Amino acid sequence: MSKISLVNLCLYFIVFITQVYTCPEKNGRFTVGNSCDKYLECVDGVGEEKQCPDGLRFNDKASLFTYPCQYPIDVDCGARSLLQPANPSEDCPHQFGYFRMGINNAECNQFLNCVDGRGYIFECPEGLAFNPETYHCDWPDVVDDCDAASYLGFACPVDPKVEGLGLQEYRFYQKPNDCQRYFLCVNGNPRLYNCGEGNYFDSSLRTCTNETTTCV
Repeated sequence: MSKISLVNLCLYFIVFITQVYTCPEKNGRFTVGNSCDKYLECVDGVGEEKQCPDGLRFNDKASLFTYPCQYPIDVDCGARSLLQPANPSEDCPHQFGYFRMGINNAECNQFLNCVDGRGYIFECPEGLAFNPETYHCDWPDVVDDCDAASYLGFACPVDPKVEGLGLQEYRFYQKPNDCQRYFLCVNGNPRLYNCGEGNYFDSSLRTCTNETTTCV
């Protein structure tokens, strides 16, 4: 190696090692440029650049007593759009996050919780679908990528009925061959309800009862 190259290499390491970050305040955590997952942590005026784990975002609104790397739905990055490349594992598309499972819009109830690259499979309660916009289990008709009729196996009849809550858009139907479950059609979309153990759906009263003779 030439003397000039050696000098340049030494200068590079000196600059790298002695890199100083300017802290806006003596203590705190601050955004770094256009990045949504990097941040500057300052302690007594000394700054250290850090990066959130893959799948998490830096929340500049988090208090000093809260871990600042949080799920995307909890963080508003604004114009900070830069992210590190995805670091998928055998189980997960990102090291951290919640992801809906299923290959089509009729498979809506399972989701994957990824923690440090390891995936844990969960299922929503009966009749509910995983909503990737909120990370909650919700009615399937309010989940954008879920087809409620295909998922629940029931399509609401087109013709309006007189029964319901006084409004034509709310209609009740017993689940075929099942006395404990029924569908409530809301604006043409089904929602599945369960009367619970020992109770049965009464089609004439449009409610649950413990009288078995009302179920046909």
